Amino acid sequence: MAKATNTEIIDLLGEKFGEQLFDVTEPYGLLTFSTTKDKIINVLSFLKENGKINFNFLTDLTAVHYPEKNQLAVVYHLHSMVSGIRLRLKVFIHENDATIATVSTLWNSANWMERETYDFFGIKFEGHPDLRRILNMDDLGVHPMLKQYPLEDPNRVDKKDEYFGR
Repeated sequence: MAKATNTEIIDLLGEKFGEQLFDVTEPYGLLTFSTTKDKIINVLSFLKENGKINFNFLTDLTAVHYPEKNQLAVVYHLHSMVSGIRLRLKVFIHENDATIATVSTLWNSANWMERETYDFFGIKFEGHPDLRRILNMDDLGVHPMLKQYPLEDPNRVDKKDEYFGR
């Protein structure tokens, strides 16, 4: 099977989803685009099940916190092992409503990736079979990757200017 180009994938997705996909870019040749959280399952199902592109492998699922925008981006990296192509799909959600549908029904490997993303970012994956912390302690009251803390400890004594002759 010939390797599909990014342009062919964009055209195929455009026919099916149109304006439901946006922010299409190709940084370093990696096709990247966004959709909304209510369309994510439809888009990912199409990418996995379409015979022309066959994105059968979920390489990674993670998140990024944008505190200045009060947003979280859930990021999916897919790989078509048949065609040898990769893509990245993003869904932006508000940090006060950090919920999105699970994709563990499409890829079993998403189970642990979603648990890790929940653990570190606090994103709740609706329909997940066992959504609980995977690496941090259960009684940890925060999600460590959320940028909701001061960047430096104001009580550090080794950072005082007078110690350095300033």
